[in-house]
Amino acid sequence: MKILVLNGPNLNMLGIREPDIYGKSTYKDLTDLISGYCEDKGVEVEFKQSNSEGTLIDMIQQAYFDKTDGIVFNPGGYTHTSVAILDALKAVNIPTVEVHISEVSGREPFRRISYISYYAARTITGKGFDGYLEAVDYLLGNI
Repeated sequence: MKILVLNGPNLNMLGIREPDIYGKSTYKDLTDLISGYCEDKGVEVEFKQSNSEGTLIDMIQQAYFDKTDGIVFNPGGYTHTSVAILDALKAVNIPTVEVHISEVSGREPFRRISYISYYAARTITGKGFDGYLEAVDYLLGNI
């Protein structure tokens, strides 16, 4: 199985950005955690991150051509704003789990809207980095 872990804007700033919300662990800590977890499960994993909406759409489309089996996706702030990313996910029709490190429903009211959830098979929030591992397990059990 081949999984793409896709992260949107500002996830590259983990450990620096609002550590009271996101913790002090870095993006590298996140990718190392997921890499080890996937290796133990025999899953091929690829990581991509971008702060650009268009680049994220290109990455989603490329996942189709790369024959990716599933996507674990933290769209960051684009969660609440991007119909274009939703449309890209719908176009490629790859099983996707939406992940958020924080409990977004308990934050600002605008964060309670997720366009991505209109497509995602599951949404996992507020579990920190462990939410990504739960998303991998979900994909393994459902595709």
